[in-house]
Amino acid sequence: MGLETTATLDMTTDEFIIHTPTPTATKFWPGELGRFTTHAALFARLVIDGNSYGIHCFMVPLRDLHTFKHLPGVKTGDLGPKVGYSTKDNGWATFNNVRIPRTNMLMGLAEVDKEGSFSIKKDMRVLYSTMLYIRMYISTGVSNYL
Repeated sequence: MGLETTATLDMTTDEFIIHTPTPTATKFWPGELGRFTTHAALFARLVIDGNSYGIHCFMVPLRDLHTFKHLPGVKTGDLGPKVGYSTKDNGWATFNNVRIPRTNMLMGLAEVDKEGSFSIKKDMRVLYSTMLYIRMYISTGVSNYL
């Protein structure tokens, strides 16, 4: 409910503008984000004409595919060493008005057309199933380490 990152539709350019408006909107912990990832599946609040349509997933390019330098408006970094999991490059990311094509919204469950019309195609609750599975896996897996 408190997700602050937005994906605002700009109908004049047929693009979404991805933005993390505050430090608390920073994306933390995704694996390989700090150094190597070129693209991210990003969850953001969909905004069309000032109206919020909930949380949806977007494919966002992060780095140039040849130089691996950040694309304009993208900042990422490594979170540093972690106890017991130091081989994983967990990172953070922020987005300052990063423009992506409208078609970079993952539209399997809901879609937005060129005119800015939003429609639901399937049950949106399935978005949470992966998140719940991962959290359950982490909590049950911790007992093995303890």
